[in-house]
Amino acid sequence: MSVVFRACTLTCVSLSLVLPALADESLPRRPQYVIISFDGAHELAQWQRSRTLAARTGAHFTYFLSCVFLLSRDTRNQYQAPGKSSGRSNVGFAQSKDEVRQRLAQIWLARAEGHDIASHACGHFDGKDWSKADWLNEFASFSRILRDAYKINGIEGEPEGWKKFAETGVSGFRVPYLSDGKALYAALSEAKFAYDASGVSRGPAEPQMVGGIMRFALPQIPEGPSSRPIIAMDYNLFVRHSGGIERKDTDAAFENRAYEAFRSAFEREYNGKRVPLEMGFHFTLMNGGAYWRALERFAGEVCVKADVKCVSYADYLADHHGIDGTKTGDVGG
Repeated sequence: MSVVFRACTLTCVSLSLVLPALADESLPRRPQYVIISFDGAHELAQWQRSRTLAARTGAHFTYFLSCVFLLSRDTRNQYQAPGKSSGRSNVGFAQSKDEVRQRLAQIWLARAEGHDIASHACGHFDGKDWSKADWLNEFASFSRILRDAYKINGIEGEPEGWKKFAETGVSGFRVPYLSDGKALYAALSEAKFAYDASGVSRGPAEPQMVGGIMRFALPQIPEGPSSRPIIAMDYNLFVRHSGGIERKDTDAAFENRAYEAFRSAFEREYNGKRVPLEMGFHFTLMNGGAYWRALERFAGEVCVKADVKCVSYADYLADHHGIDGTKTGDVGG
């Protein structure tokens, strides 16, 4: 995975982030939504582990897929990023045809189980300087590679309905590095995406409809002894806890800090206004898998509550806004 993500840059903590929440008895007790997503969707073991967690807790997840993981070393030249030569990627490619085959099977199983497959673009390049045309080219690459993955890699057994899923079933997007901009949003609108989850907010925030696209934002939540805000994403915790250098979490200090931050953010909303809580993860196990263990503890406790809905972004749109999440247009091919 890439080692650059937008870090939290706030130098102070607002009182609204750190004061304990008080339940407002006058508020309707709507469900508490928790939206959990994974960027990259690479490692096969983590596909299975996440699906097992979902089955145990009743959760649905969003998987933001990087399409280069549907290309092997032999087929990597099928992808060319804007301004780059063909066969280049910031996060590599699959190691073999068989790895691609297994990943395609995991995607299809996850979809059948009600999970949301969304786009994380392809090569995990920082597109902050890309034009609208560049982004449309990247979206077209994603759509084509996903649609034709079986054919491109010479893999038999393409499921019936795969191409329709690739063309209309991927309705959401999260930009690599959370590096958004006007050109990206113009392209997303033209490509008929239903939602974008690239934003960052000061705390949990209701999604906003802008230009026909529902925009979601990962919140900054209090974390650690001084309750400094941090983006609710495993990589940001990794950088804060160990400077982005892998360390063994032998005393579970990293896991416990992450879990406590997740649980505190949840309790604030659950006992307050019940704004959706969004959380982001990767398939990379950082600091010995501390953040995945924290997620599993957290989800195992809260997702099973009767008045909590641990859902994908697509589920949230359908359940909370009446949007079915189907992509109504397709780019390139």
